[in-house]
Amino acid sequence: MNMLRVITLTAVLVSAMAFSAEAQTKMATVDMKKIFNNYWKTSLESRKTELRKEMKDMADGLEKAQTDYKQLLDQSNDQAISADERDKRKQAAADKLKEISTTKTTLEQFQRQAESQLADESQRMSGNLVVEIQKAVADKAKAGGYTVVLNSANSEAFIYVSPEVDITESVLGQLNAGAPPIDLTKPAGSPLLNTSTSTNLLK
Repeated sequence: MNMLRVITLTAVLVSAMAFSAEAQTKMATVDMKKIFNNYWKTSLESRKTELRKEMKDMADGLEKAQTDYKQLLDQSNDQAISADERDKRKQAAADKLKEISTTKTTLEQFQRQAESQLADESQRMSGNLVVEIQKAVADKAKAGGYTVVLNSANSEAFIYVSPEVDITESVLGQLNAGAPPIDLTKPAGSPLLNTSTSTNLLK
C-alpha cells in the first residue's frame, strides 16, 4: 500500500511539473528558408546591375569596332579610291581586327571574373546574414514572449503548425523595413548581355 501511495504521489508530481512547464513554455515557428530567400540583403542584384553596365559598355565598344572593321574592309576593296589609300584602309582593317580579338578576350575574362566575384561575395554574405536573421528572430521571439522558436522549413518534422504561432512574416517585415526602393521599370532577371559575344551570364 505504501508503494502504491508513492507511485501515485510521484505520478501527480510529474503531471504537475509537466503542466507547469507547458504553461511557462510559449512556442513559435519560423520558416528560415523563406526568410533567407525573401530578405532583400540576400540579393546581389545591385552588384549584378553594376557588372551588367560595365559589360554592356564593353559589348557596345566591341560592336562599334566590328562595324568599323567592316567599313574599312569594304573601303580597302573600293576601286574608286587610289591603290595607296586602299592599302592604308586594308592595314587599318587588320589593326581593327586585332583590336576586336583583344576586346573579345577581355570581355570573356571579365565575365569569368565577375561570376567568381559574385560567388565569393554570396558566400561571405550568407554567413553574415544568417547571424543577422537569427538576431531578428530572437528579437521578435523576446518581444512576443516566446521561449522556444522552431524552424518550420523542415516540413517533415511537423504534423501541424498553427499560423497563429508563425512569426515568419513578422520577422521578414522587420528585416525588409530598410530595403531600398525597387525600380519596377526594370525587368527582373534580365540577361546581362544580349550580343553574339556574350554568354548571357549573371542572369
